[in-house]
Amino acid sequence: MSDQSSAPVAAHEPPYYAVVFTSVRTEGDNGYGETAERMEELVKEIPGFLGMDSARTPGGLGITVGYFRDAEAIEEWRGDMEHRAAQKQGRESWYEGYTVHVARVERSYGFRRGQG
Repeated sequence: MSDQSSAPVAAHEPPYYAVVFTSVRTEGDNGYGETAERMEELVKEIPGFLGMDSARTPGGLGITVGYFRDAEAIEEWRGDMEHRAAQKQGRESWYEGYTVHVARVERSYGFRRGQG
């Protein structure tokens, strides 16, 4: 994923959904970086996409959380043909393994230093 701000995605008015993608990468890039950037561009075009947070440990564990207004937005993203092709490539060469969790967010709040 591209470098994002170190600030997390702002809290949204619930309910909405969080899609948690946890992965362990294989060695090497093998085109991953370019595809990840393209996926970021594409997901932002989905109506109902609210943002995402992403982090990766030096050992290769990555967690990306995408936030969506409703289940329809998630289904649109899940069914996107370029996204499906990237998922296939991920299973073939980029990931040792991954899990996906989809959760409905019932409560959401945040804190930012310097803001009342």
